[in-house]
Amino acid sequence: MKNSLKKHAHLIFSRLVKAYPNAQCSLKFANPRELLVSTILSAQCTDRRVNQVTMNLFKKYPTAKAFAEIDIDELKNDIRSTGFYNHKAKSIQQSMRAIVEKHNGKVPGTLEDLLKLNGVGRKTANVVLGDAFGIPGIVVDTHVKRLSNRMGLTKNSDPEKIERDLMNLFPPEQWTLLGHLMIDHGRAVCVARKPKCPDCSLNDICPSAEITQR
Repeated sequence: MKNSLKKHAHLIFSRLVKAYPNAQCSLKFANPRELLVSTILSAQCTDRRVNQVTMNLFKKYPTAKAFAEIDIDELKNDIRSTGFYNHKAKSIQQSMRAIVEKHNGKVPGTLEDLLKLNGVGRKTANVVLGDAFGIPGIVVDTHVKRLSNRMGLTKNSDPEKIERDLMNLFPPEQWTLLGHLMIDHGRAVCVARKPKCPDCSLNDICPSAEITQR
């Protein structure tokens, strides 16, 4: 059963790679600090909006120290259009203060240290590790959670358990790209409501295809 599930996972990955050959992180960043801030801002917000906001934000705050020392109300106003700005501003400022005080102004490159930062959960940490540091990690966002269940790759609903299930099915070198592929597919085809199953390249191997088309 385990081997057959791994073969199923391999087939899914190979087809998604063909369908989305340019899959990558859609957040614009130049370094780990910028990606960390962008990922915090992306909660309940589109990447497009985040990129619009960070275009000026990163010019205004070019270092972790700049984020750490700015008046919190000014930071809130700068990120207001991303939504939930009170919580996000607090998370950004407190995480940047920790980076300045404990990591010499540099974003740490381990899961353990990233998870100690305010507002940083496993999803955000794995985004930073995978895309900024090249360290394999599986990002379980709303798309990955939905697709993993629909495709029969997990029966869990808890993100951390889904992450573990996917890690057991895919080799580490595929983990980071897997997240991008699933996110692209979740946005374009396997949407939350009325998924476009007839147009899906996984239609013949997806256990949910017939169910979701009813």
